[in-house]
Amino acid sequence: MTPTGHVMPVCGTPCWVNLMTRNLRATQDFYSAVLGWEFRPGSLGTGFSVAFAHGRPVAGMGEVAAPGRPVAGSWTPYFAVADADATAARVRERGGTVAVGPVRFALGRGAVAADRDGAVFGFWEGPALRWSDEHGNPPAFLELRTRDAFDAAIFYAQIFDWASGEPGGCEVAYAYENDTVTVRQVKNTVATVRGGGVGESPDLRVRPRWHVHFRVDDVEPVVAAAREAGGIATPLAPSPGGGTESVISDPGGGLFTVSTGSVPAGPVTRKGPFGHGG
Repeated sequence: MTPTGHVMPVCGTPCWVNLMTRNLRATQDFYSAVLGWEFRPGSLGTGFSVAFAHGRPVAGMGEVAAPGRPVAGSWTPYFAVADADATAARVRERGGTVAVGPVRFALGRGAVAADRDGAVFGFWEGPALRWSDEHGNPPAFLELRTRDAFDAAIFYAQIFDWASGEPGGCEVAYAYENDTVTVRQVKNTVATVRGGGVGESPDLRVRPRWHVHFRVDDVEPVVAAAREAGGIATPLAPSPGGGTESVISDPGGGLFTVSTGSVPAGPVTRKGPFGHGG
């Protein structure tokens, strides 16, 4: 049994996105003005809230205190796992780092880690809010831009058991011609991994990182609202899934993308040697 509104997400799939900020109220005001979100108290304790769009949970938001130090907000994707301790061990064994946790909360255990190129991600063991709709489509899609898509996909496949062959689990496919890996769960694309990231770049958009794409009906008014609310937005550009997109930085430095496009379909063949770990 799980609490009302919570489900056991499929292991290996993205199950949530979260933003940590220095000023929770101001950050909530920004996302309310830009994306129309409403906020309710979360189940992770004081200082955490859940963002809702049209009555559906879309993201988490929490306040972090770091006296004397500026802290840039960062959107972090979380992946469902069966055993947080085992996943943390796999991350370390394969050259990644575990920065926080696993930490126990009311409904489960979570951790924050980074892969070998420094891209930050989280993982969660236990029930979670129902993030995807009845068709398995989440309110945001994830894109990892990294140095080497194939190498990164092997790393994540080994810690999250992608391509394990388990019924209902995640499968991966690699397109050699454009250095792109697609991660699917049943018929739905849950993430894409693209090469070309530059670790030493001063541009945060180019460094290896997980990008969170929120779907909107029209990018242009969202960009205008973001600039009016004190954010920074790139000019409109074609999105990989069709439509248009813009990368936005909120006033606290949290980067996210808004897009009218669908989830990029990516390759459907050419599976690589993505072994799962033990």
